[in-house]
Amino acid sequence: MLPLNLPTFAAKVTEKKGRRMIYDIIRRKYVALTSEEWVRQHFIHYLVAEKRYPKELLANEVTIRLNGTVKRCDTVAYNRFLTPYMIIEYKSPSITLTMAVFDQIARYNMTLQVRYLIVSNGMQHFCCEMNYDTQSYTFLKEIPFYSE
Repeated sequence: MLPLNLPTFAAKVTEKKGRRMIYDIIRRKYVALTSEEWVRQHFIHYLVAEKRYPKELLANEVTIRLNGTVKRCDTVAYNRFLTPYMIIEYKSPSITLTMAVFDQIARYNMTLQVRYLIVSNGMQHFCCEMNYDTQSYTFLKEIPFYSE
């Protein structure tokens, strides 16, 4: 797999029925190793190891209802009160992070109303902090530590 703009980690990769699989520490099982999953696993390990996010407060493939349809958030981080705190959307490294990607995560946020939105393709990462009082957002230079 392609090297990413994220710290490396000791990925557990195996093969089952001719398909490459990677161990997901959040779902505690092997999942199909796609380029998007490669980004997700790197980003999850980065959040846990570097930014001190408790892995027990992270969830992958979170189902939400939006305008009568079922959608899945790639990753949701929760605060200590189990309220959604951050939504993270991953794309393959070959996908350019456009306004359409932000529109997708913004739609998810209509339901969850989190403090932070992040999009990453493994090469670029964008994080914005929501301000619901002014109905605005601010792009941050860095991904916040969990304690912030």
